[in-house]
Formats: sequence, structure tokens, C-alpha cells
Amino acid sequence: QVQLVESGGGLVQAGGSLRLSCAASGRTFSGYAMGWFRQAPGKEREFVAAINWSGGMAYYADSVKGRFIFSRDNVRNTMFLQMNSLKPEDTAVYYCAAQRAGTMTRPTWVDYWGKGTLVTVSS
Repeated sequence: QVQLVESGGGLVQAGGSLRLSCAASGRTFSGYAMGWFRQAPGKEREFVAAINWSGGMAYYADSVKGRFIFSRDNVRNTMFLQMNSLKPEDTAVYYCAAQRAGTMTRPTWVDYWGKGTLVTVSS
């Protein structure tokens, strides 16, 4: 019954910005880690950014730190990924993720996934 629905993917030129959204429903997410992964063709799914839904600082992969910003709306159970200074290597399917406990860093520990939204960055 838990659902994670991403939106906001699309085509953008290098140097531009894009904002992804994820609407979570089906239960309360107190105590969960909530965040984002991405997967490019031929590569493993990798961690991007996340936060403890009950409170705490957002944390990021080194590859996006300083360019991407994670935020959330607790009332609407919605999370966002603001992507700035985009590069062609950011091209990937971006997945919304929810994890029952612990720090979100590995896809094997994730309990719920969205279907993904494609981000394409052109040169």
C-alpha cells in the first residue's frame, strides 16, 4: 500500500537546473530515512541524497554535494531534489526511496521504491 511517486524529470542543458518531487503515501514515515538514488545505463544504482524524516541534517553523495539540495514538506509527505549546475554525467533515472531504519546509503537496504523519473542533461 506504500506508494512513492516521482515527478519533474525531463531534458535540460548543461549548467541548467531541475527540481524533482516525490509524493509518499500509505503510512506515516516517522523514523524512516527518505531520499534519492540514481542509475545511469550500464552502472550500479547509487545514493544521491537523504534525510531522517523525524529530524536531522540532509546528507549527500560526494558527486552531487554543493550542487544538489534536498528538502521536504512534512505536512504533505513530499520530498524534493533541487539539482543545480547540471552536467551530462548527471543523466540517469532518479528513484525516490524509503527505508525503515538506519542511514540511507545502499540500495539493498531500501524498503520501498518509486518507479523512477528520467533526467537527461545535454551538452
